[in-house]
Amino acid sequence: MFGRHFITLADFNAKQILCILETAKKLKALQQSGKAHRLLDGKSLAMFFQKPSMRTRVSFEVGITQLGGSALNIRPEEIQMGKRESIADIARVISRYVDAVMMRVLRHSDIVEFAKYSNAPVINGLSDLYHPCQAVSDMLTIEEHKGKLRGLTLCYVGDGNNVCNSLIEMAHLTGMKMIVSCPEGYEPYINSKKIPHKIVRDPNSAVSGADVIYTDVWTSMGQEKESLIRLRAFRDYTISEAMMAQAAPGAIFMHCLPAHRGEEVDKAVVDGPQSVIFDQAENRLHAQKAVLALLLSKELQLENLS
Repeated sequence: MFGRHFITLADFNAKQILCILETAKKLKALQQSGKAHRLLDGKSLAMFFQKPSMRTRVSFEVGITQLGGSALNIRPEEIQMGKRESIADIARVISRYVDAVMMRVLRHSDIVEFAKYSNAPVINGLSDLYHPCQAVSDMLTIEEHKGKLRGLTLCYVGDGNNVCNSLIEMAHLTGMKMIVSCPEGYEPYINSKKIPHKIVRDPNSAVSGADVIYTDVWTSMGQEKESLIRLRAFRDYTISEAMMAQAAPGAIFMHCLPAHRGEEVDKAVVDGPQSVIFDQAENRLHAQKAVLALLLSKELQLENLS
């Protein structure tokens, strides 16, 4: 994976995804045991944010620091990408200064264009179509709680957004069954003929027997004008205790946060015993570190991470 871009999970095979997860587990163990793991001494990461961020920014900045590198936060008004200067020119310049670039953008096409002209690996920290870093941390979390990935059923209830798209890709690569429950007109971008997944309109039927129940906000950043329309469209898709009771025994609840209690999920569920949302949030750090280490360290060997 050294030197590659990390833009969508479809660019990777199952073996590479499992390598990321194994690396994340080993790095997490090192961090928890207090052992230094400065695999990226002297490496630098530029971070572009067109959308507000807490988990993405903190996990990447802390992550590269723990690996021995440094991070530079670049605000959109400072470079006015595509306005003051072309995306291509910015990519050509920035990639001569830093070792990697993480981008959290409004349009996926901007990341694709930036990566085309960048000499440094580009990491998708979120776009309107995909959120691959979130999906990696989610799989790490599921494996920790369920002991495996292959053969499990993941049911995503709500808007078929960027998180949903990356979960579909990840489920396919790890041997999980993916069910998406959403109203008409809110389907994921990924076609089920391209990557297998099942669309079930009735959320109560969709969650039946599922090992993992996952949801996200109904109105994402940039969709605020659609808020009332979306509230009506998704009114039957709130994850409740009754809905969780229909899932498989030992099922877990997941949410990438921030959560709107009382909308996409009831407070009793998101703050209840089946919820693993804060394990998810923590694992963003370890997943991000794994991606950075594998993209930036040519000599990285899993057996040496102990």
